[in-house]
Amino acid sequence: MLELININKNYTSSEHSLHVLKNINIKIEQGEFVAIMGPSGSGKSTLLGIAAGLDRADTGDVILDSVKMGGLSEDELAKLRAEKVGFIFQNFQLVRTLNAIENVSLPLIISTKLSEKEIKQKAMSLLEKVSLEHRVSHFPSQLSGGEEQRVAIARSFINNPKILFADEPTGNLDSKNGNAVMDMLTALNKQNNSTLIVVTHDPKVAALADRILEMENGEIKQRTGNVRITQKPITKSKKKGKK
Repeated sequence: MLELININKNYTSSEHSLHVLKNINIKIEQGEFVAIMGPSGSGKSTLLGIAAGLDRADTGDVILDSVKMGGLSEDELAKLRAEKVGFIFQNFQLVRTLNAIENVSLPLIISTKLSEKEIKQKAMSLLEKVSLEHRVSHFPSQLSGGEEQRVAIARSFINNPKILFADEPTGNLDSKNGNAVMDMLTALNKQNNSTLIVVTHDPKVAALADRILEMENGEIKQRTGNVRITQKPITKSKKKGKK
């Protein structure tokens, strides 16, 4: 679903040059849930932005669903993102002048020819999935942080993305809301059989993933595989509960 080949990224000022990403090579399969961890400044968010087509690498190739993104124009990149990519920002990035259902509808209003009624029905269905059907007319300023994040999650799924990127999706939330958001995110991901890539500092979030990539100083230093799949004690605990 996604392959990054020899990705390098530098940020240069008049005084300094910072090598943010160094020869990154990653391959992620369809339907896989991958968590990216590492200290602040290790390049996690930069990597996520490049993988999602929000930024460009200086060298290397990004291949998303068999499409090489490096050779695309800005308009072609925008079309690819609208058709195949969902992105959840750490600070939500909701439009403050739009209510919940309008925020969720926005990607389809911009990128499809669906009728207003069809778009509204789809947005409403997603708001119901994140338990916000009673808040559809509320503006971001009238929502809690957890509710804003759930609106952002609903919006990220409105175009049925093949791949979903989330930058610290629980970073601004308390433990209760963070758990609820990850439950919804993984549930929606499974229902849509989409690929999920999450940047996180939280070991509990990373433990839900199929694979963990550890970053340090712009490099992938460690890969941990099949965390979620191999947790057989979960099945045993369910059996005990039934008894």
